Amino acid sequence: MSIRTIRLFSKKLIDQIKADPIPDLAATLAFYFILAIFPLMIFVLAGVSLFDIDTEEVSMMISQFFPGEIGDAFTNIVLNTIGTPQIGLLSIGFLGTLWSASNAINSFIRSVNRAYNIEETRHFLKLRGTAVLLTIAMVILIIVTLALPVFGNVILDGLENFLRIPSEVVSVVSNLRWVVAFVVMIASLMVLYWISPNEKIQFRHALPGAIVATIGWQLISFLFSIYVSNFGNFESTYGPLAGIIILMFWFFITGIILIIGAEVNATIHQMKKKMTT
Repeated sequence: MSIRTIRLFSKKLIDQIKADPIPDLAATLAFYFILAIFPLMIFVLAGVSLFDIDTEEVSMMISQFFPGEIGDAFTNIVLNTIGTPQIGLLSIGFLGTLWSASNAINSFIRSVNRAYNIEETRHFLKLRGTAVLLTIAMVILIIVTLALPVFGNVILDGLENFLRIPSEVVSVVSNLRWVVAFVVMIASLMVLYWISPNEKIQFRHALPGAIVATIGWQLISFLFSIYVSNFGNFESTYGPLAGIIILMFWFFITGIILIIGAEVNATIHQMKKKMTT
């Protein structure tokens, strides 16, 4: 790729980002993500309850995502849930997650179509079915990226006993579980970026935006956690709602990153399309 092509791409991408109301679209995504997070928690925790989990490790993980009184409330709910198997909650949580999160995916699809400058012409049922499929991909993404680094050892121990996997192999996989989570996140985002637009694109063309979104999300989440831990004073401003406000803001940033990834793919797609015409 020449310097001229990089400059042209950068200019078109900046113009595209300026033209689209990314903060408004990200705020919509954040709202729907908030509505989906609680049924998602029920679904994930019901599944986690089937494993032998160290409660102290779970409490430590929750305190990182839900600080203050909100974290304490979630800790009590989580510890009660994982104490005994909750198989019945799996179906309830899964259906609730599909319904709530599919609304967020519909909003994401509209954002992607906006990035590609195309109108949505798919039938309502087809669009809802697409949203459900993408919701499943998103659920897998969230479970893997958040749960695998924490619960990876427990899962691997279970697989080792069940499949008789050599301990040496389990040790290598355990050390690579952060890399696996990173790769799964890129693959899941590729599926999102590939199916969402109302235009046929090749699966490999969704890779650049997926990489940008994955790296950007990891970086922004890390910097945001540092800011909240050391500089943010949300609890004195919002009181017991601080945890929800922090979560909402984090979802807002996540929405921006996801849309920017779509803008990257759309810009590359439009440049390729112009070169072939």
